[in-house]
Amino acid sequence: MSTNRIDQTFARLRAEKRAGFIAYICGGDPTLAATRDLVIALEQAGVDLIEIGIPFSDPLADGVVNQMASTRALAAGATLNGVLECIREIRVKSQIPIVLYTYMNPVYRHGFDAFLADAESAGADGILFLDLPPDEDDGSPELRMHGPLKRIRLIAPTTPPARIALLTKDASGFIYYVSRTGVTGERTDVAADMAQQVAAIKATTPLPVAVGFGVGNPEQVKTIASVADAVIVGSAIVKRIEQYGSDPDLVRKVADFVRPLAQATR
Repeated sequence: MSTNRIDQTFARLRAEKRAGFIAYICGGDPTLAATRDLVIALEQAGVDLIEIGIPFSDPLADGVVNQMASTRALAAGATLNGVLECIREIRVKSQIPIVLYTYMNPVYRHGFDAFLADAESAGADGILFLDLPPDEDDGSPELRMHGPLKRIRLIAPTTPPARIALLTKDASGFIYYVSRTGVTGERTDVAADMAQQVAAIKATTPLPVAVGFGVGNPEQVKTIASVADAVIVGSAIVKRIEQYGSDPDLVRKVADFVRPLAQATR
């Protein structure tokens, strides 16, 4: 079996001695065709890994910007199967690592094992289940990961040390450190204890640690890149997709916004 694209990318980043840049967009916002074109353009703008959200009607972990992205995508007819087909189309042109960012409701409807198989077949490399904690592994063995897809775990600033070890134990790909409490959204500064928190996570796992939540300008990216293995930007990008959604030059304008953010990791 070939090496997972996530592992390949972080190996390349280590060799280049720099942090990676991860972009989040919602699948189907404003359309699935736009999602396909945005992923290609974002890779060309310097993005190293893409998170694609599966639109859901009740995205509780997301702030208003990402909630509205899901609403727009659903209104435009996006579905889980549509997002998977979009990834298949992306794979014709790109081998950028793709992580699916999803709540469990769409997965339950699709079927857990079928979802894993179909996501792998479409060309996804990892899954981030926002509302499936590791405690379910013992009580719900039917929801255990299997196969080559990486299981990305979320860790928050409030996560106690014992739970950090539990979360990192069965994680793969990378760890997503949520640098702020609360929901997604741009902030004006970087959390003061971020470096210590990243170090505490790294003490429990050899996996790369990516930091997100609240990142929206090159200065923040540069600060985070000095201590983390990757920087994640979501809401700031989604906000520009909303801003330019009906503009025929949407893809170029979003890529132009992202380019200096990605460049800040270099």
